[in-house]
Amino acid sequence: MRLILLGPPGSGKGTQAQRLIHRYGIVQLSTGEMLRAAVAAQTPVGLKAKDIMASGGLVPDDIVIGIISDRLDQPDAAKGFILDGFPRTVPQAEALDELLKKKHIKLDAVIELRVNESALLQRVETRVAEMRARGEEVRVDDTSEVLTKRLASYRALTEPLIHYYSERRKLLTVDGMMTIEHVTREINRILAAIGAVDAKASQKADKAMPAATAARPAVRKAPKSSRRAAAPKKAAKAVKAASKGGKAGKPASRGAKSSSRKPSPGSKRRPAGKTRKTVKKVTKKRAKA
Repeated sequence: MRLILLGPPGSGKGTQAQRLIHRYGIVQLSTGEMLRAAVAAQTPVGLKAKDIMASGGLVPDDIVIGIISDRLDQPDAAKGFILDGFPRTVPQAEALDELLKKKHIKLDAVIELRVNESALLQRVETRVAEMRARGEEVRVDDTSEVLTKRLASYRALTEPLIHYYSERRKLLTVDGMMTIEHVTREINRILAAIGAVDAKASQKADKAMPAATAARPAVRKAPKSSRRAAAPKKAAKAVKAASKGGKAGKPASRGAKSSSRKPSPGSKRRPAGKTRKTVKKVTKKRAKA
């Protein structure tokens, strides 16, 4: 698995990179760390970078690419890597593409953590206010003013990479405003979807949660099934009670009693209409009397 993480300062790239490293056993290629390691090892490229870094200058892209090239040749990078802090510009991305092409290395994806800049600034201001309220010292680079400058630099230099990698169908965007856990799950999901990792491997860390959620429906279904099973029993009890009431000579209603009676063979039932007429004649005779 070979990835690049893109996103403005404070988007959570470092946190997600560490999670991917521990989960899949890949290495994080940080240009700053690689430069320092190359200088300490006194490699040819490191010696070139040493004087530039000592004078406070920016290390040219060709030297940075040379250091990345040396790092990719090390055994621990064979399983996969995440590039952190590089590329920052479109020319750097083009140089990286050439390097990977020469080494026959395929870049799997560029994951962009998209965030709301105003929300990031609000987070920093809240954090700084809380630290000051607790009497803690606030770092010089951890203020809204510094973040504003870094965000402006990101928009000018690095944001064009989003269009660059989108054209090459390498860009995958994740909502960086979600919780850390949700961002991690979404990254793992899309990596499994594009085949960068094995789908089973991407689900290992999430086994505990699906197991817990899978147990919930079973608990909820049990009462429903018991109620369904209990319904015929209640109906049977009601029928039994009704039959007992009939034996005791206490019918549920008069309608039920009259409808259940049958006329004797020799008797004739008087029509309802004739009965009403007879009653009317009797009442008239009484009125005359």
